[in-house]
Amino acid sequence: MRMRTDLRTSVRRPAVRRLAVPAALAAGGVLLLAGPASAHVTVQPDAATAGAADQVFAFRVPNESDTASTVKVDVFFPPTHPIASALVGAVPGWTSEVKTTKLATPIQTDDGPVTDAVSEIVWTGGKIAPGQYQDFTVDFGQLPKDTKQLVFKTLQTYSDGSVVRWIDAPATSGGTEPQHPAPTLNLTAAGSDAGSGSTDAKTSGGSSSQTAASSTGSESDTAARVLAGVGVAVGLAGVALGFLGWRRGGRGSAS
Repeated sequence: MRMRTDLRTSVRRPAVRRLAVPAALAAGGVLLLAGPASAHVTVQPDAATAGAADQVFAFRVPNESDTASTVKVDVFFPPTHPIASALVGAVPGWTSEVKTTKLATPIQTDDGPVTDAVSEIVWTGGKIAPGQYQDFTVDFGQLPKDTKQLVFKTLQTYSDGSVVRWIDAPATSGGTEPQHPAPTLNLTAAGSDAGSGSTDAKTSGGSSSQTAASSTGSESDTAARVLAGVGVAVGLAGVALGFLGWRRGGRGSAS
């Protein structure tokens, strides 16, 4: 998400040679479409209702390296606004570990007071290849009620040993976006227009399929569309040139 042709006559051999360059151009268009756009690690969806229970979200991790694969994802939960529990969705090829910490002051949940909270979730064992992304789903037991924003600092480790630290504070309204913003979940009071996180995340989260990396931001989406348009144009040009080459080659050999 082939047809084999028996080239035995001299009429078709020139066509094969002439189609080599257009085919390469078309292949280049496919690679361009599959190339990574500028993307950040994000939480999907990025808004929910404060205090809501059993909300499913996906941490979307794109691979921005041209040569190395992502082999480890480490998401840190905010200690100032603790989340009592989390269930991790299965991702083929990946192993998850949920770490907890003791709270100095118990937090009140719908199920009563809780003395432990999630501090970190680590995914290892799998790979996200260049130009692809992976969604890691998490079911939050209950979201905090005492904040409007949850910031999840994240470390992304590559197969070449490099680590990208997605830990920058999110930009304020009208401010410049930081280079490595941490995934951020915005919380609104009950009854507002913000939707639940469950539906969208369940649709895409935990999927073992990895697709071309794309940004959730408008600027990244625009860049991706431009690249896609260029790739399609190059591919169509390759097909057209290939057809012309076949026609000319066929006529020359037949004569």
